[in-house]
Amino acid sequence: QFKLIVENPDKPIASGLQVKAIVEYTPKCAEDLQDKLTLLVDDDIIHIPLLGLIPYCDLEIDPEVNFGDMIANSKLITKEISITNHGTTSGIFRVSYDGVVLLNIKPARGVVKPKSVRKIQVAICTDVPGVIKEMMKVELDGRGYAEVWVKGVVVEQVLKVLGVSCGKVLKCINFGPLYFGTSKTEKIHLYNESPEHVDWVAVLEDNAIGGEMGTDLQGSTDAVLHDLSLKKKDIDVSTLILCVPNQGTLLPYEKSLITVCFSPEKFERDFEVNDASLIQDYVLFLRFEAVGERGGCLQDLSESYSRHVDLALMGSGFPVILTFKPGTAINFQACYLGEQTQVVCTMKNESEFLPVRFSFRKTAHFNVSPESGTLKKKSEKEVMISFSPRQIGTFEMKQIIDIIGTGVDKDNVDVLKAKPFHQIYLTLLGVCKSKRTSVVFTINPGLTPLISNATGQFVVRGSGNLSDTAPVAFLKSAQTQIHTHRKNRNCKDDALIAFPNDRAASLRPSEWNKKYRTIFTKTERYYYVDPEFAYTDFELLLRKANKKRYIDFISCLRQCRLEKKAARQFYIYNNSVSIGIKPAEGLKSPNISMADFPKEKPEPEMLPSDDNCMLTSGKLAAIVSKSTNKGVWSWLSPMPFSTQEKEDCRLTLTHKQLHQIFIGPSTIDFGDVCVHSTTTKELHIINNLSVHIWIQIQVEVAELQETSPLSQVVPPLTKTHIPVVFETATVGMFKNSFSYKINKQHVGHVLVVARAMPIELKLSAKELILTPVPGCLAGTEFRRTVRVCNPRNHPAGFTWRHVAEDRKSAFTIKPTRGSVEPYSDVECEVVWHPGFNTPETGQFILGVRSGNSINLKCSAKVTIHG
Repeated sequence: QFKLIVENPDKPIASGLQVKAIVEYTPKCAEDLQDKLTLLVDDDIIHIPLLGLIPYCDLEIDPEVNFGDMIANSKLITKEISITNHGTTSGIFRVSYDGVVLLNIKPARGVVKPKSVRKIQVAICTDVPGVIKEMMKVELDGRGYAEVWVKGVVVEQVLKVLGVSCGKVLKCINFGPLYFGTSKTEKIHLYNESPEHVDWVAVLEDNAIGGEMGTDLQGSTDAVLHDLSLKKKDIDVSTLILCVPNQGTLLPYEKSLITVCFSPEKFERDFEVNDASLIQDYVLFLRFEAVGERGGCLQDLSESYSRHVDLALMGSGFPVILTFKPGTAINFQACYLGEQTQVVCTMKNESEFLPVRFSFRKTAHFNVSPESGTLKKKSEKEVMISFSPRQIGTFEMKQIIDIIGTGVDKDNVDVLKAKPFHQIYLTLLGVCKSKRTSVVFTINPGLTPLISNATGQFVVRGSGNLSDTAPVAFLKSAQTQIHTHRKNRNCKDDALIAFPNDRAASLRPSEWNKKYRTIFTKTERYYYVDPEFAYTDFELLLRKANKKRYIDFISCLRQCRLEKKAARQFYIYNNSVSIGIKPAEGLKSPNISMADFPKEKPEPEMLPSDDNCMLTSGKLAAIVSKSTNKGVWSWLSPMPFSTQEKEDCRLTLTHKQLHQIFIGPSTIDFGDVCVHSTTTKELHIINNLSVHIWIQIQVEVAELQETSPLSQVVPPLTKTHIPVVFETATVGMFKNSFSYKINKQHVGHVLVVARAMPIELKLSAKELILTPVPGCLAGTEFRRTVRVCNPRNHPAGFTWRHVAEDRKSAFTIKPTRGSVEPYSDVECEVVWHPGFNTPETGQFILGVRSGNSINLKCSAKVTIHG
């Protein structure tokens, strides 16, 4: 089968020349041949082997596809395996798989070209945790079956709270007793025990079962129930618990240091109660959730499992109870200026759990020793309070006592600072008297001092200190007639009385037309009007006219103002409705109490954007109820058009904001659906934010191509839905996912699960026995009905036909063909026509268009009466 074509040279071949030889191979059968070609070169013999191989394909496939560790988050993870063809002809491969775990294999069959590599995609759905070890059989052209193992481990994404010092799992933090207004911090580690990163947020469970909000757990049942009726119901838990940071991202197997701060606050009561009974115990739950987890806010969007961890927080709030002896009002003995009185005050800390650190503020005229200190629980301390007045008078001072405790700064939770958180007031009462000193009048020898009386004749010589009263006696001269001259006793009472020390001023009276009399004798005083300084009569008239001008101007302004006010009142009442009658004039208003007003539910406020403010389950539920109570928006704008929408849809949302957007359910289960049928489920979208969001859905699988619309701009506090349409022509289990984006940045996914079933009809009975109806004549027809049921969601057409050997059967059925709507049935009537020598049995075949076939056996039961 080998042929050599060559011309051997007659002469030797010179250097640089060559001789060509052609070897032809013509195979006559499908087998490999081997031969040799002998070449003689001078005295050398060279053997050249000849091989004749038939064309073949050499396929090779990877023996294993390992997915590694995966998170059970219902995603579709895809790996590729390679089929390599080392041969010279194309090879065919077929993949067969019948394992427990559903694998999407594309392509399941195909052709690999020579000297090339073909990729096969193997996708697995991570919806159920477990170990995956499945085997696929791949039929390779020319090599038989090859085994390919699919391996992987699906684990749940686990968040753990660990103690900083011990490193063990932490279930509860007990802050212990604290005074109202103080703070205490604890540090924990949040650990991501999973092979993938996780975005997390912290949510306070203020409506969880087992939580306590300020209840005195040590009290009796009656006291607790009474306390529940007194305390304020609407409590903002975010003011009690602070978690920093309260959102973030954890890499695989990474720890994050978190600070939890507890700051108890006293509830406001409707009426005063004893401070000693205001013990408030708290039991709260802090939940660390993966972003997007519902946490029970929506029942229809709840997950099959939840990636979260709960941390219980316990603590108690106590009031500061300090008692004072002799009391909160302390009276000091009266003392003189420069002296000092003291009172010993006993302070007692009535608390059984906590010490008290106090500090007295500076107060005028009073001194406290010691000014600050610490009282242990159930202990006493004596404080000396001194009254050292610095001026004469009666003093009632408020002594402020600051109670010092540890407080937290919201900007830096890690640092606790000592600051006053509570104040107690004492009332200090004291009187300072003055000493009486005698004032001696001495005659001035002629030198007038800087300060003297009007005449400058007498100078007071004293200690220089102030006294209560001046040593001069006054007489009410206007009410006595002791020294009045007889001729002046009938003078008018409206005369002004001149004091003894105004003689220098009396020469120049302020008003010359007024009369002045002496203080005792009531004699009219002499005065002198200096023409160089006094006003003339004309000047007095000018002054009076000028004064009248200003008086008239002010009066005119007042009159204009009153006229304008009257005009406004006239226009108000000058209409067809109001005729100027005062409403309800003479009627008494009814007595209205606060119970008569209906209590309106406050609108749920939007969660602040402060990074330190935590999410609470109560606030989330209130916002969700507000959003879901609105009407459903079925058609929204596919793209942002307005300036506000464009600005909102460009925002990068935080983890807490993403946690307030509900898109679900995360797994849409269509159940059993029929091939070639169209089934629709709703994907709910609830925007609980105060900004617009832009949702874009990316569908790549052919079974979900009818889903529409794929883009929507959802307004604030609005809910909507997108119809997800599923249609397939392949029988079997379907698991695939599609992704969506929020504001073109934040990616999420939804898993779609369905079981595609073939078109099928069922019969109510597979064997009928026909009997005559009682009372009918002989020879009448035998009748019976059978019901054709459609358990699927797609209309099914059917046709009845006889079995081949029963072409001349006496049985007939109507209708012979028809269609059954989804989840309904159709009754068919079977009739047996009796006759001579007619068979009493028959058989029909129910043929379903593009579906199954069912046999129906019929028999007639004839009763012969003798």
